[in-house]
Amino acid sequence: MLSREYGDLAGAGGVKDVVSQLSVTLAQQPGRSVHVVLPCYGFMKPEQLGFSLLADPLLPEKELQFEVDLNYPEEERQEEVKVWAATLDLVNIYLIDAERFREKQNVYTYTAEEEASFSWQKTGEGHIDYFAMNILLQKAAIGLMVILNARPDTIHCHDGHNAVLPAMISEQQGLHHYFRGTGCVITIHNAGQGYHQEIADIPFAQTTTDLPLSLIREASLEGCFDPFLAGAPYAVMNTVSENYARELQETVDDHLTGWLGHELLEKNIVLEGVTNGIDPDAFSAKEHSQSHIAASFDPLGAAALDGKKKCKIALLQQLAGAEKIPGIQQSGVLDLDPDAPLITFIGRLSTQKGVAVLTSALEKLLKERDDFRFLLLGTGNHHDEEGLIQLAEKKANKGRVCILRGFDTILANKVYAAGDFFVIPSQYEPCGLTDFMAQLFGNLPIVHAVGGLVKVVDGKTGFSYEKQSTAALCEAIERALHLFTTDPSAIRIMQRQAVELIHERYTWHTVSKEYLKLYTKAKQNKTTG
Repeated sequence: MLSREYGDLAGAGGVKDVVSQLSVTLAQQPGRSVHVVLPCYGFMKPEQLGFSLLADPLLPEKELQFEVDLNYPEEERQEEVKVWAATLDLVNIYLIDAERFREKQNVYTYTAEEEASFSWQKTGEGHIDYFAMNILLQKAAIGLMVILNARPDTIHCHDGHNAVLPAMISEQQGLHHYFRGTGCVITIHNAGQGYHQEIADIPFAQTTTDLPLSLIREASLEGCFDPFLAGAPYAVMNTVSENYARELQETVDDHLTGWLGHELLEKNIVLEGVTNGIDPDAFSAKEHSQSHIAASFDPLGAAALDGKKKCKIALLQQLAGAEKIPGIQQSGVLDLDPDAPLITFIGRLSTQKGVAVLTSALEKLLKERDDFRFLLLGTGNHHDEEGLIQLAEKKANKGRVCILRGFDTILANKVYAAGDFFVIPSQYEPCGLTDFMAQLFGNLPIVHAVGGLVKVVDGKTGFSYEKQSTAALCEAIERALHLFTTDPSAIRIMQRQAVELIHERYTWHTVSKEYLKLYTKAKQNKTTG
């Protein structure tokens, strides 16, 4: 597998969990060997993480070191790489150590520390050399496989960052024969505009990738070289839910991607869909010490969730206390009323996540009723943050709205465990994992029924609404609040059904079987194509 993120080693979003949990699940199966390649970023300390420098297979007494061609227009050039290796949870992991990666202190964006050193590296903005970073990773991975004489059955490329590799090993001189038995799978974790890793500089794309200019031009979307279009003819492609794949190729929602799905369809490339899985044990409310919550409870059990109420009380007390939460900026407090339904949100504050609709719905509901509380944990767009902060600081909303800007994994678990409802009003959502996490803590999702969020079954495992509007979201929230007040036993049944469905359909053990089908299809396509 190739990825820019992996588990606790390097992450910025849900991709890190998908890649690591899928890898571990596959590695645990008899007869399977899983290898993952990712960059060695500047914030990583490989030796402290149990990694050691890989030895040269021809000269074992020396460290492996090789050069990767990364030409610029009118300049032939190479970049030197070393490789750190370790086996973690049966997965063989390789970190590509190169100056281009070591100088980065975050996976995708610049940090305040970097801006302090160079003012043009603005905090939160994407790396200016993102395309070169991606190509270096892919070329280094190819070089490593050749040096180690490795011919994998399948190479799984995650997102646009790694989507060019299938074209490289099929079109570049010498590699086509070497990888003649290797299939490729490209997983699109997010097809939204800005997530393709596209580049407008066509000459730069051609010289860095070494691909034929005709292929570069053929892989053009809205005037840019698009890695997804480049790799698609040489791979099996999937998105992270069946419904998201359908939306991209069968509905006008594809305009949010720049019409990538329809462009693929014109090239006779049909997107597969595999809904992401989750490891229920990683988000278990049954072991409060493991999840760092105040008390244990079991949404799958028949008993009332007394532990969940204790979790709510503990979090309300923490938020009302004088001690600040490290790394978190708090606006507003919540009344110490554990019987009032608590609506929660955890995530990025962005257009995609539907924050404008959420803010509008809250404004309306807070004026009309006083029987619920709202708690948000996240950070993002300044405009969206300000709108929510104003809600929390409004005198009429005192004790009813609390905004926590920032993120902390332990605090997130506390919010999941304390909440009664978890709102996800996304404009689009390829899969969604926070709905799973919330459900495992007995927190019922209220979702916009798009993309992978259709896995939330309205009235059975949560609540959903079809049209993205303030009115529709308000109606869904009001249905949830009404049931909470009038029929708590129905809420308890839904909590149990939600977790049952996860165990039935969405564990990685089950989901990995679908990926194995894609791997088989990719290898068959390569050997018969």
